[in-house]
Amino acid sequence: MSMYPQEPLPRHVGPPTSSTPIRDFLSAGPRPGVSEGYAVLPRGLAEGMPLPWQQAMAHLLHEFHQVYAHLNWPEYRVVPSRRERLVDLDEDQLAEVGCIVEIDIDGELVYRERNGKRIEDPERHEVLVSCLDPIPSQHLNANQDTPPRGFPVQHAPHWG
Repeated sequence: MSMYPQEPLPRHVGPPTSSTPIRDFLSAGPRPGVSEGYAVLPRGLAEGMPLPWQQAMAHLLHEFHQVYAHLNWPEYRVVPSRRERLVDLDEDQLAEVGCIVEIDIDGELVYRERNGKRIEDPERHEVLVSCLDPIPSQHLNANQDTPPRGFPVQHAPHWG
């Protein structure tokens, strides 16, 4: 009698498991709230997730913060933004992204960075400009027992 199985172990079907699953997922294409350096979750949506999801995420975040709490964390300022072509911005938006526009000797509009460097092809140059938060507030706390919009809440009479 042999200690080892006669048959070889079955092989895993499918692609090999990644050693960088978060990076792979976040880099797999455009994802809401993901940029090169950050993955942002709107708090209202996270708090509105089904309870089992919230419990799982709270557990993961707790472990994450236990491991990385010793780092010198800054406070992050997250601003809802959208991509816009430079030529579509107004004066305030140009100032926000650090650009100026001027008219050159030939009467053409010239776009410049804050340091004076000319921006070539401003028709195709896109920048991030702040905007109103597009996440509807109706998603905030979606787990609560709330009546459909337009129906008044019926309160029990208070006798007292």
